[in-house]
Amino acid sequence: MSFRLFLLTLLVFVTTLAAPQTVEAALNPNDEYIIVSGGPALQYWEGYRREAHRHDRWWGNFVRTARFRIEQLKKASNDAVNITWLVYRPGYESRAAEDGQPLISHIESVRDKYGVNLVWFNQGEEVIHYINNGQNRNAIKVSGFEFFGHSNKYCLVFDYSNHILGASRSFLHQGDLKQINRKAFAKGAYAKSWGCHSGESFSQEFRRVTGVKMIGAIGKTDYSETYKGILPFVSNGGRWGS
Repeated sequence: MSFRLFLLTLLVFVTTLAAPQTVEAALNPNDEYIIVSGGPALQYWEGYRREAHRHDRWWGNFVRTARFRIEQLKKASNDAVNITWLVYRPGYESRAAEDGQPLISHIESVRDKYGVNLVWFNQGEEVIHYINNGQNRNAIKVSGFEFFGHSNKYCLVFDYSNHILGASRSFLHQGDLKQINRKAFAKGAYAKSWGCHSGESFSQEFRRVTGVKMIGAIGKTDYSETYKGILPFVSNGGRWGS
């Protein structure tokens, strides 16, 4: 082997080790995999921020990443995985009015293309209700739970800067997690929040209440490569934790 070929082989090996492993869950077709997408900020409110600090210039950050994740899971399971996609509808209705685009139809087209069960929701308690009662949990367990959207260390945030700048009227606080029936989850279930700061408190409370380890970001997550079909990554200085 030439030295050049050796270096190339070594580079591929190291890159493979460094690449994030995203399909870790046991994809049992008899269970249910839940993906949640929060809503985007309105640019009306974000216009009050400095340019460098504005959020969601593109409406599809939390939809495109969910779509990419759905593709991964479908491929990994040979299309056998049973996915339910919970989407915060009010955020996309208001952003649709602002952008002048049929965003609800765009989201429904993802449902149709990939054959997932699309469930619209309006409040955080509806997410808990679906985990507990969306299916007969004696027969169909939750094998995966992932969230794409805004968050802080204590909350999954569904409508950040949608009604008022920098605030939310719809969220799931870690204090509400005690309402989850831990028996809804399958043994070895996988959970991950792709929002900012979730790994600093929310993930630990999720695990304490449900018994399921949740991966979350310590620091901020970056959705800037979303348009390329790239999943969010942790910003410089941060890391994934649980």
